Amino acid sequence: MTEPAITPEIVAAHGLKPDEWQRLLGIIGRAPTFTELGIFSAMWNEHCSYKSSKKWLRTLPTSGPQVICGPGENAGVVDIGDGQAVIFKMESHNHPSYIEPHQGAATGVGGILRDVFTMGARPIAAMNALSFGEPSHPKTAHLVKGVVEGIGGYGNAFGVPTVGGEVRFHKSYNGNCLVNAFAAGLADADKIFYSAASGVGMPVVYLGAKTGRDGVGGATMASAEFDETIEEKRPTVQVGDPFTEKRLLEACLELMTSGAVISIQDMGAAGLTCSAVEMGDKGGLGIKLQLDDVPQREANMTAYEMMLSESQERMLMVLKPELEDVARAIFVKWDLDFAIVGETIPEDRFLILHGNEVKADLPLSKLSSSAPEYDRPWVETPAAAPLGEVPAIGAIAGLRALIGSPSYAHKSWVWEQYDSQVGADTVVTPGLPAGVVRVHGTGKALAFTSDVTPRYVKANPFEGGKQAVAEAYRNLTAVGALPLATTDNLNFGNPEKPEIMGQFVGAIKGIGAAVAALEMPIVSGNVSLYNETDGKGILPTPTIGAVGILYSLDEVIAGKPQPGDVALVIGETFGHLGQSALLAEAFGIEAGDAPPVDLAAEKRNGDFLRANRKAIRAATDLGDGGLALAAFEMADGAGLGVTLIPGDTPALFGEDQARYLVAASEAGAAALEAAALVAGVQVTRIGTFGGDKVTFGSDSAPLADLSALYRSAFAQAVG
Repeated sequence: MTEPAITPEIVAAHGLKPDEWQRLLGIIGRAPTFTELGIFSAMWNEHCSYKSSKKWLRTLPTSGPQVICGPGENAGVVDIGDGQAVIFKMESHNHPSYIEPHQGAATGVGGILRDVFTMGARPIAAMNALSFGEPSHPKTAHLVKGVVEGIGGYGNAFGVPTVGGEVRFHKSYNGNCLVNAFAAGLADADKIFYSAASGVGMPVVYLGAKTGRDGVGGATMASAEFDETIEEKRPTVQVGDPFTEKRLLEACLELMTSGAVISIQDMGAAGLTCSAVEMGDKGGLGIKLQLDDVPQREANMTAYEMMLSESQERMLMVLKPELEDVARAIFVKWDLDFAIVGETIPEDRFLILHGNEVKADLPLSKLSSSAPEYDRPWVETPAAAPLGEVPAIGAIAGLRALIGSPSYAHKSWVWEQYDSQVGADTVVTPGLPAGVVRVHGTGKALAFTSDVTPRYVKANPFEGGKQAVAEAYRNLTAVGALPLATTDNLNFGNPEKPEIMGQFVGAIKGIGAAVAALEMPIVSGNVSLYNETDGKGILPTPTIGAVGILYSLDEVIAGKPQPGDVALVIGETFGHLGQSALLAEAFGIEAGDAPPVDLAAEKRNGDFLRANRKAIRAATDLGDGGLALAAFEMADGAGLGVTLIPGDTPALFGEDQARYLVAASEAGAAALEAAALVAGVQVTRIGTFGGDKVTFGSDSAPLADLSALYRSAFAQAVG
């Protein structure tokens, strides 16, 4: 099949700017073939090369005594003691999920699971962070249903518990939803598998499912804005099969015990191209591929299509040749393809052969390490104007505005479609600040959470970035876990706009300050840029996924308030209402500054809560919606009324940071107050649990009425 002639239009369609085209010509000294253009386009797009973000990502704290492997591999690896490690990462599937929500979300789950098990870990937990447009937007209900079904269908069938996440709605996501998928797995710390190829003349082996035309150009599409041609992009979305992935997991883990694996890499974005180039580049080797040997499920596939296909459930491996038969037998047993498709070579070449023709012959190292790197111009986000007078609202009316909105309503409609118990090790299911999963066969457990408040990041990227990390820290602490490390999923608009790049830079600086102060380094992550439609960007959404450890299951805080329990706030309340959920949901106002984050107070108050967990029956962090929403959620979960002393709007709905709401018996409350005096932490009694009403100051309503609204609002909003 003749390859198309390369025109300026074709170059532009591949996402290469004129200066990048000139750079490409300078590297190879000639015009590329069509397949070579596709390879450069895949390796140099934003999704694979991080060309706009690398400069700033390098500033993030990524090391610590607990870190075995930081960013740069398929996932991060953190020591959890006893010779064990937790391996985790978060990644976006935003663009595919907007075009084809079910498959886009499903393959996002499949891809993140492969990132984890390609390193030798058995997945034990999944989460997702979802951002949708306004419920009234004509596409929103369709997207919510498709995405949730896709996540549930893939994760449930594969057999990994979905233990947490978040769902928000905002008009900025009308044309570009966000689907951020997280996975974590367990491995022996001395049996981690990496992606760097080693040894010359070693077989390069294709594993898993056959290659089709689905997903061709997916990574390039994910590095561009949307416009009115969006429907034409449907063929760039991959199609997933969780049952094949389950077999691939078992085959890979069995293969890893055989000693045959030199290096292994999941075929994710840009498929065969990216996986082969990364393995070769990390090992300082060249790669030669013979595409006639690639297992194909469609007839007459071109070299270009095979190199750029993002068909799912595939791996690439460099194999010890003497163990080829052992490895092949494992994959035949699991009814998966196993094909030697190339070899490692000493020269710095990426040599692609198909049908006795050379389709590509490129300097391999230039595809990865010489990708363009930009220091994009940026402008600092201007300081927010002070918040004016806040409209008056009754305490219960304010609470109703929150719990009746889909962003803050009960999310059981979502998580009941996910299997959170598969594997029988889930200790805390969705609904508390963090999910908790037992480390199988031990007394330990791991806690998982994800968080960000995009309104804060838009108003003040630095404080908003800090707050996302601080809230993740508090979520883990609230279930009794010691925070260990984080992964980030940085979702922003077009980085070529200085104000968007300024949001990115500010958020990175804030995240960096917080992960350093809270001793939870970033060990993996993903950047998703160009989240725009017709020139309108999303709210900046740097999602933080975090993992904490409980050294004993006795340390879990997962109780419910009992009648007569005292409600106490750990931390100081100032009544900060800027960018609050109350203003956004009750009045449609997004104004004022984000709440300031005192990282020393976060650390001090978190350490205090964990040190005094025995005195605490139930705990939650205070974030969006402040004390009012947290107290109601705790009351609703226990089926028990709550009475709070404060009745004024700032005290009830202010979103001051570094705070927790806890429920304790009278003796527990006294013990907390005594300990607080010694620790220099503020602990304040603010009410009691009991009865069947929610009473804030002098305003009151039956718990049953409020719970009925809270538990029905989400389903009503998304139809």
